[in-house]
Amino acid sequence: MASSGSNYSAPSSRAKKRNRVREYWVRVTEGLQVSQLWGQMKADARSTYSFYAHDVNWEAINQGTRWKRGFRIACAFFQAMLMKLTPARRVLLLIACVLLIVHLNFHFGDQNYSFDMGGLGSAILFLLLALELADRVTMKRDLEIARDIQHWLVPEQPPIVPGMDIAFASRPQNTVAGDYYDAFLRPNSEDAAPSLLMAVADVAGKSVPAALLMATFQASIHSLAERPGTLDELARDINRYACAHSLAGLRFTTAFIAQHQPASRQFRYVNAGHNAPFLRRASGEIVRLNEGGMPFGINPSAEYASVAVDIQPGDLLVIFTDGLPEAVNNSGEEYGEVRLQNRVEHFAGEAAASLLSVIMADVDAFVANARQHDDITCMAVRFL
Repeated sequence: MASSGSNYSAPSSRAKKRNRVREYWVRVTEGLQVSQLWGQMKADARSTYSFYAHDVNWEAINQGTRWKRGFRIACAFFQAMLMKLTPARRVLLLIACVLLIVHLNFHFGDQNYSFDMGGLGSAILFLLLALELADRVTMKRDLEIARDIQHWLVPEQPPIVPGMDIAFASRPQNTVAGDYYDAFLRPNSEDAAPSLLMAVADVAGKSVPAALLMATFQASIHSLAERPGTLDELARDINRYACAHSLAGLRFTTAFIAQHQPASRQFRYVNAGHNAPFLRRASGEIVRLNEGGMPFGINPSAEYASVAVDIQPGDLLVIFTDGLPEAVNNSGEEYGEVRLQNRVEHFAGEAAASLLSVIMADVDAFVANARQHDDITCMAVRFL
């Protein structure tokens, strides 16, 4: 008598292998589609080309006959890549390249022996890759620690201030950024409630050098803002501090700082060479806040006069760094302030965070898979 059994059958060994290959592929690609991987490859190729092209003497390459131009370009890029390595690794790379093309023939008696040295050359190239990868992983780990420290220097959540809705959005070009944003209460010179100080700044340069100077800028503005005083005095003191740490003006900082008293709606700002923020009135009118002076860190005797602005309920302020309008797509076209103004002007939502989500999504759609070239930071403030 036959017993009724289950229809289940164990997966075949071939199916198991396919599943393992599929799982490995997902782990390697982090679940990205082939089109996304191809986009990243093209962006990496363009970035690598730009990186090494800076060290190529194009004037010398363009001289001479045209048919040799490709060979000269290849040699120039190889030389640029070679000089990025340490001296010991340069020697290893040269040896590997020689071994890849060497084919040795030996005669011993009546016997001929042939040795292809390409395998040894490939092994040396793999060793160089392992050494460079180890350096990169170590540096990435250090940068991630620096990123965590940098996150401590800027507010994770905006302060809760009656009559105001504040939101931040920041996206570094690298692991660490030279952009700075902040909003905190500072004491007034008179016996009044504290004022809200808002700041968005951009240190010249990128990556680690800019991040280190951003940290000093953050420390200076918090330390100086603890003393009661006018916004003009604060801007002057920040500039003097920045000049003392700007490498003779080479590492200047553009900044927009504003002070707002929620109870009286007194709003003053100083624009130190920064992109002019958009102030959208409740009526729909767009005002650019561009009054101020030169960037901080250039001239220690520079004076900054703050400007008063009449703020009414329903007004919307958008402060941003140049990385936002200067974001480029694969065609080299910039996002531009016109597109940004259009998003601000036609924003129909209520929350400041919603506006930033719309702006960031619009920038992402515009640049597609192009590599980000600068830090992007934006602050939105709704006056209720």
